[in-house]
Amino acid sequence: MARQLSRRKFVVYSLAASTLTVAAPLGCDATTAEGAEAADSAPRRPSDVLVTGTDEEMLVLEVTKANKVVVRLPRVEVGQGVTTAVAMMIAEELDARLADVDIPLADARTKGNQFTGGSSSVSSLYGPARELGALARAKLVTAAARRWRLPARTLKTRNTKVVAPDGRSATFGSLTASAARITRPAVSSRPKPASKHRVIGKATTRIDARDIVTGKAVYAGDLTVAGAKPTVVARPPTLGGKAVSVDSRAARAMPGVHAVVEIAGGVAVVADTFHHAFTARDALRITWAPGPLAPLSDAAIRSRLRAAVPRLGTPPRGSTQTEAEFEFAFVSHAPMEVLTAVADVRATRAEIWFSSQTPMYARDSIASAVGLPESKVKVHVVRGGGSFGRRLNHDAAIEAALISKAARRPVKLMWSRADDIQHGRMRPASHHRIRASHARGRVVAFTHAMASVTEAFEAQGSSAQGLSAQGTAEGPGQGPAQALVTRAAARAAGPLPSGSGLYNFGRVSGDSGSVELAMPLGAWRSVDSGTMRTAEEIVVDEVARSLGKDPVAFRRTTLRNKAVKAVLDKVADAGHWGRTLPAGHAQGVAVHEEYGSRVACLVEIDAADPENPRVTKVVMAADVGTAVNPRGLEAQLMGAAIDGVSTVLRAGLHIDRGAVRESSYADFAYARQRHAPLRFEAHIMPSRREPGGAGELGVPAAAGAVANAYARATGTRPRRFPLDF
Repeated sequence: MARQLSRRKFVVYSLAASTLTVAAPLGCDATTAEGAEAADSAPRRPSDVLVTGTDEEMLVLEVTKANKVVVRLPRVEVGQGVTTAVAMMIAEELDARLADVDIPLADARTKGNQFTGGSSSVSSLYGPARELGALARAKLVTAAARRWRLPARTLKTRNTKVVAPDGRSATFGSLTASAARITRPAVSSRPKPASKHRVIGKATTRIDARDIVTGKAVYAGDLTVAGAKPTVVARPPTLGGKAVSVDSRAARAMPGVHAVVEIAGGVAVVADTFHHAFTARDALRITWAPGPLAPLSDAAIRSRLRAAVPRLGTPPRGSTQTEAEFEFAFVSHAPMEVLTAVADVRATRAEIWFSSQTPMYARDSIASAVGLPESKVKVHVVRGGGSFGRRLNHDAAIEAALISKAARRPVKLMWSRADDIQHGRMRPASHHRIRASHARGRVVAFTHAMASVTEAFEAQGSSAQGLSAQGTAEGPGQGPAQALVTRAAARAAGPLPSGSGLYNFGRVSGDSGSVELAMPLGAWRSVDSGTMRTAEEIVVDEVARSLGKDPVAFRRTTLRNKAVKAVLDKVADAGHWGRTLPAGHAQGVAVHEEYGSRVACLVEIDAADPENPRVTKVVMAADVGTAVNPRGLEAQLMGAAIDGVSTVLRAGLHIDRGAVRESSYADFAYARQRHAPLRFEAHIMPSRREPGGAGELGVPAAAGAVANAYARATGTRPRRFPLDF
């Protein structure tokens, strides 16, 4: 109820403009979504926002004379479909055609919430976007009523027009100037009730789908910035290695080469084309000092992690124990678009173009790195070709800015795939120890202790990387990022499932340790839930086996939340749980609850050859409250299923004597089409609740279900992930 009430406190304003422009403050509901910024409860006066030409800390809607509805979005589009979801919210309340709604990405601002993460974008924008659309519609109707001298209540809106009972119509664009002068609409400006929704909740193709598949969509690498030259970096063979000596004479003499610049992370080459740049990079003769991890490989790291896990304590007297230990490898984000940033740094100003989930913090970090006031650094946010948490960090943008400053010219820096896999951010490796104590047919205590690798800043320097050890931003005014850091710490201290009330497991406890290493780490999709909840769901299956109960039946009698039971029942029914399968084949199931949402996953696996298992079928069911775009949600769940298949069966990073062994998709074995499920189903549970989070929701359930299916198919108890590591 508190969540719903908080969303009713919006005050939407008209900005002084020649066309209809309305704005709503963001962050009003940030406390309801993990990772979102806390709300400012102080009343806001119109004088605070009636300023021409600024949309700081606002979601701003403008109706142009060309009959376009434009909303500058303070989030980044990285393939998750947030621009489509917001366009649908606006189109719903305005009765506009979706094709008439444009959602450009806002540049970095000086105030407000521009954080994209924590699965919070749709939930945090749902109220403000609908309020904006509803107020704009009311003003447009009022403007038409005055023009036609008709009662406003008799007019309708559809297809980006106002329509009179006699058939007359006027486009929103033709009314925008007069609507901008209206202070008190003659009709209600409240958003529609859910029962009236015609766009929200309808499966919709992404508004940018055609641009993406035809190559029209613009990414950082597509930008043409005057004078910006292709740039690449020669990097050390080990993590954190340093250049001792550099012989660049051959490289500088090559055709098309403009500059060779030494930076903290290596040696940069600026050239006419990327071909010239890569060729010159390979001609550099560099002597490298090994990085601080040179003595370490996987076995030593795993040993340290195992030793860092806190002891579990004494189990309840008279109870029987189900115990397990799990190892999870480092994992690269590996977004399809490699990291790219364009930078133009001058003596008195700087301008940067790149895809960022934290543009405000990125701007401040870049300003500090190049020695300019924050007010003199402009960050343009560009769409990203995937992220999964990678673009919370801005390593490449800082590096591009430093190279541009040293080379005294604009640069277009591109990290190669090997650069990012071998020197970029990765999900931390972790070790988990879990004990479920059961007596008289039920679990009476559940303990989960874990240890993960954390980033040692003394060796790498936080200013160079820009972000904290968990890959989330920290700094003044960065409420969302601070919340995400707190979220990770809270989970480690009090792990799920029962810590959130998911299972009735009696006394629940947990503790955490860490191993500090000088390596770049980052928040990977679902952050710590992707390992913690995966391990816990495996143990839930093993407890059920110990008690002689079916895994689904055991969960049904143990889950506390009816909504979680409902998604479990849905996948069990749709996936025909318990059906007869050939030898070496099996089903697995898992559930998860987070971000105000619930999900269940059922997997079928063919492990007749245990060395080459293949997931053949995935059925997922999700209750996320109002699903603004069910098609987009289905895509999120499908991606989560592939993440689960990959990180459980195949994909991990090896550390060999201080270096990451993998360097491309060829050896970082993420699931290809031949590994993908032959059949995938997504079931979206109907709901009138306001939206919860969905982007990261499905990963733990998918991973847990894959692991449980493999265990049942092979009669083994998998403990190290990925299985082929």
